[in-house]
Amino acid sequence: MRLTPEQGEKLLLHGDPIELGQQADAARRKLFDDTVTFIVDRNINYTNVCKNECKFCAFFRRKEHKDAYLLTYDEILAKVRETVECGGTQVMIQGGLYPDLGLDYYEKMLRLIKQNFPSITIHSFTATEIQYFAQQAGLSILDTLKRLQEAGLDSLPGGGAEILVDEVRRRVSPKKIMTDDWLHVMECAHSIGMESTATMVIGFGETMAQRIEHMEKIRRLQDKTGGFRAFITWTFQPGNTELGGEKTSGWDYMKTLSMTRLYMDNIKHIQGSWVTQGERIGQLTLGFGADDLGSIMLEENVVRAAGTNYEMSINKMADIIRGAGKQPAQRDTEYNVIRRF
Repeated sequence: MRLTPEQGEKLLLHGDPIELGQQADAARRKLFDDTVTFIVDRNINYTNVCKNECKFCAFFRRKEHKDAYLLTYDEILAKVRETVECGGTQVMIQGGLYPDLGLDYYEKMLRLIKQNFPSITIHSFTATEIQYFAQQAGLSILDTLKRLQEAGLDSLPGGGAEILVDEVRRRVSPKKIMTDDWLHVMECAHSIGMESTATMVIGFGETMAQRIEHMEKIRRLQDKTGGFRAFITWTFQPGNTELGGEKTSGWDYMKTLSMTRLYMDNIKHIQGSWVTQGERIGQLTLGFGADDLGSIMLEENVVRAAGTNYEMSINKMADIIRGAGKQPAQRDTEYNVIRRF
């Protein structure tokens, strides 16, 4: 029986975290037994210049700032080369909304990567970036995605979703795309066979009803398209941000993670976040519904800019998964197991 929004809100407000975790773990076990996956990839932030200036972001810089940068194609290709040499199978290229770059800049970037590294999966560009590229080019979202796909873009990450409730978005990122925009980009991507992930960032002072509203919108779109491979919950990192405030608690994160497994019954993979939570809570997520621990992150800049920095290696990741009584496996972007440990 599918949970209703009212039931979901009630469980988030009043449910016992341990009981929710046990239910989520049972749902995970039915799908994956004891296999827990991770990927070896690299985040490449091609620029930190962004006109959105979100209050929760410690990474962006204005174009005239002394720390502002834009990577050259050669610098991007060098980072991809290092990724491949380290056994990585995916790059996640994301940046700010740089005011002077056209769609042809991104098409050339994608083609250069695929020409030089045909085996690498390009899982890149948030919905926010896609809409910006389309506006700059004077094209529809669909036509923009088709051009990027033809140039080499394989799939979309779920970044830019934060909380898909405009009341929250107007408070924390008033210049950023709104809820319907994000959902439209994802629906267009799914319509041309470009799958994606979905994300949620908690800890903005949103209500539990608003978290459930976010999950409900993702669940409805997944019913329609089936294009979301995974759902990832992050926690807002307030350090060095204009928004500021306190980090949400580990219990709040774990309870919400469990609810994502139980509520979104049509999304197969639920990812635990060691990047924002640290390896110990990351390990605990494997008992609260998560079947994947994401990337070992050969490079990560956005969370680090907010003062949160955890290190990971393939061996450490495998040990964390074994320590939770699970079987570690390296996967590719499509969640195919490519190596067991």
